[in-house]
Amino acid sequence: MDEVEVVVAHSERATLRVGDVFLKVDADQARIDAEIEAMSRVPVPTPQVLWHQPPVLAITALPGTTLGRLGGPSTGSPAGWAAAGAAIRKLHDAPLPPWRGRAGRSVAALAAELDDECASLVTNGVLPADLVTRNRRVAEAALRPWTAAFTHGDLQIAHVFVDGDEVTGIIDWSEAGQGDPLYDLATFTLGHEEHLGDVIAGYGADIDIDVIHAWWSLRSLLAVRWLSEHGFDPFAPGCEVDVLRSLM
Repeated sequence: MDEVEVVVAHSERATLRVGDVFLKVDADQARIDAEIEAMSRVPVPTPQVLWHQPPVLAITALPGTTLGRLGGPSTGSPAGWAAAGAAIRKLHDAPLPPWRGRAGRSVAALAAELDDECASLVTNGVLPADLVTRNRRVAEAALRPWTAAFTHGDLQIAHVFVDGDEVTGIIDWSEAGQGDPLYDLATFTLGHEEHLGDVIAGYGADIDIDVIHAWWSLRSLLAVRWLSEHGFDPFAPGCEVDVLRSLM
């Protein structure tokens, strides 16, 4: 009998693996519905939905391996990173879904959230004031008008699988929807700046690097407290706090 592996678990959701099947448990039915709908629309490979019995979604495992992880070395080749960039471009060129995703928050709402989070980080002594202030200035470049694309919304490096130099699939679509395409590119390259050029080469478009840097700062500032409160360590080497320090 296959063992049950806890892939990730926190107060919002949990993912278990049993053999070649992943079981995603999420009390937010709208989030699961969005994930299923997104996977049915995107022009890139995704896991197959086996069954859905709220609050559980069962999906297949993907072949291949990820390109690496945040805080760890990249295991992928430059060609693999470029292939991921091409897959992301294919997603962004797809017809827009009718709903907004995580990357589609309004500039005003995002600015207000960022200001509140920065104030909390300083007031509670989570991060030094100069580190927060500098990265808040860097993040300003992300707060601009953008042309909506079909975005993944949480395109961490661990969510893209490759076999050699071919993308075999992308997982975790619960935050997908209309959004800023540079948010996806920044999320995917967070902590792996050395491969940003490879990704952009595969993506095949002119990219404003200042906006990518801005999203690195913004995403990291917004994530530090949540990660700490949900059992993750943003202070680990190569993770969010190191990203913020690198942008000083």
